[in-house]
Amino acid sequence: MTAIARDEVEHLAVVVRLLARRGGRLTRTNVNRYAASLRELVRLGKGPDELADRLMVSALIEARSCERFELLARLCDDRELSKLYAGLWASEAGHYKVFLDLARQLPSRPRIDARWSDMLDAEAEIIAAQPSGSTMHSGV
Repeated sequence: MTAIARDEVEHLAVVVRLLARRGGRLTRTNVNRYAASLRELVRLGKGPDELADRLMVSALIEARSCERFELLARLCDDRELSKLYAGLWASEAGHYKVFLDLARQLPSRPRIDARWSDMLDAEAEIIAAQPSGSTMHSGV
């Protein structure tokens, strides 16, 4: 987990430096409806089940980031950004797997795959309900 935290802090630093070099700056954004909706799936106060849900929500967020970065890396005409997106894509893919593997190591392991399937179904509904927009986790 500490390695993932370090990666994410480094990703943020890289993006902030790139924005600054290009005359931009990171601004505060509104609540991310996608992530907030996923967090509503967490079974609060249920011990290992809550932890498993939190890990799987993190896995979902990382997996979708991974997919979007892969697309951006392939389709972006800006060479510097394309390289950045490709690096983020590879990193997010590893993060997604770590979160899911950690969930599968919990005492509730026999139920993890079924819960993962349920979460994927719920996530599909969440994504379909998202308005389109210029956010990392926007709609369809």
